[in-house]
Amino acid sequence: MSKAATATVADTAPGDKPAGGGRKKLILLAVPILLAGLGAGLWFSGILPPLLGMGGDAASHPPAADPHAPAKPAAHGAPKEDPHAPKPAGGASLGGKAPLFFELPDMIVNLNSGTRRTVYAKVKPRLELARAEDEPAVRAALPRLMDMFQTYLRETRPEELRGSAGMYRLREELLARANVAVTPARIVDVLFVELLIQ
Repeated sequence: MSKAATATVADTAPGDKPAGGGRKKLILLAVPILLAGLGAGLWFSGILPPLLGMGGDAASHPPAADPHAPAKPAAHGAPKEDPHAPKPAGGASLGGKAPLFFELPDMIVNLNSGTRRTVYAKVKPRLELARAEDEPAVRAALPRLMDMFQTYLRETRPEELRGSAGMYRLREELLARANVAVTPARIVDVLFVELLIQ
């Protein structure tokens, strides 16, 4: 062996540990744990998702097209008729008869925000009935109707209710559920007297 190799072997005693090895291990363990804890704290506090583009804020999503916007004129100046446009609610859809509305109780539900932040929605819907004879059937199915509405609303995310397109989708979903709940009676439309999101 060379003199340098024997000197290093002779200098270290069997009970000695190399200096700084334990400190490096501690740093290598503590830094990832602290970073993971910091990331989890930012995620659950609701700060990190918007920074990553997952917050559902209005600035990160392009505005939806307004289904109730007036039609642009056709090439000859006349408005273009949309065959898929919703039919007007009220007396026109009932053959000239006055519409009949059924008022539902107010609903306050918590929405699925995806974070620990609680978001509530207060909804005051009214149902437009096809015939006056359907009112007893709707009144009898009221508990089922309220359950179906609340179950759907609890799974709805707040960003799904933004804008007129969100309101239109909510109306369509609730109308489909209402017609299932009150069959054979028929509901023409679901109207929102009040819809607040907090």
